[in-house]
Amino acid sequence: MNGLVDLLLVMVLLTDLLVLGTSGLPTAIRIVATQGVLLGLLALVGAAADAGAPLHHWGMGLMGIAIKGVVFPLLMQRALREANVRREVEPLVGFSSSLLFGVGALVVALWVSSRLPVPHELRSPLLVPTAFTTLLVGLFVIVSRRKAFTQVLGYLVLENGVYAFGVALIGAEPLVVELGVLLDLLVAVFVFGITIFAINRAFESDDAELLATLKEPAP
Repeated sequence: MNGLVDLLLVMVLLTDLLVLGTSGLPTAIRIVATQGVLLGLLALVGAAADAGAPLHHWGMGLMGIAIKGVVFPLLMQRALREANVRREVEPLVGFSSSLLFGVGALVVALWVSSRLPVPHELRSPLLVPTAFTTLLVGLFVIVSRRKAFTQVLGYLVLENGVYAFGVALIGAEPLVVELGVLLDLLVAVFVFGITIFAINRAFESDDAELLATLKEPAP
């Protein structure tokens, strides 16, 4: 069972790198959706390995797969069609440099996780480094991409990192916290979708840098 956990975590790390090196937005949506499914499966594997796992441990995995792997991708695909954008063009940090950042983030995550106390023994030593790397990758995508749509995907990756930490601490965290994170994310996706649509209608573009042109009229 631990071998399966390690395999899922390695695949999550690969999706982090793919997000950093991908310019096509439809492909990026599929990658983020795959990452969400992998994390949901990770929670299910942990629940299956624990003979006395409560029902909400199973619910966390099933809801993760349904929301991250189905609901969010459908919402993002619809927003993508409305905004009529297909690629991330001229990011603030190039894709090759972004991949180097991903490798560096993993190294930092391994170093930090080796010094981070955990409340109980984890099923894999890669669990916390994977969660921390995913958090860093999500933050990096938010600040290094110009398209508001890609920044939303970065937010989803960041939340996947939070979810991965929840999987690591699933025995210590109550269900209300887990559901609260998912609910906050669902609301945020709707808000971001409305924002992207409004930006696209106003500027015929979803370049977030255009927001800097919004100024108070001169008196």
